[in-house]
Amino acid sequence: MVGTVVSNKMDKTVVVRVERLVQDLRYKKYIRRYSRFMAHDESNSCTEGDQVRIIEHRPLSKRKRWKVQETLEKATSV
Repeated sequence: MVGTVVSNKMDKTVVVRVERLVQDLRYKKYIRRYSRFMAHDESNSCTEGDQVRIIEHRPLSKRKRWKVQETLEKATSV
């Protein structure tokens, strides 16, 4: 899955927000929904705003079952 890093305050862990579009059954309008996943970042290289690809992994802690595979796009600093 591809998502955006929204938090990197933990050690070797990032929170990734994955967005998807869902169509409303009645009005046929597309609604943006999202899920948040905790992912393992071994090198602590991800920063907030980065686009990353995460893959399933064995359980590493209570809530961490994903691993950062690669960084697709680094965040631009303003």
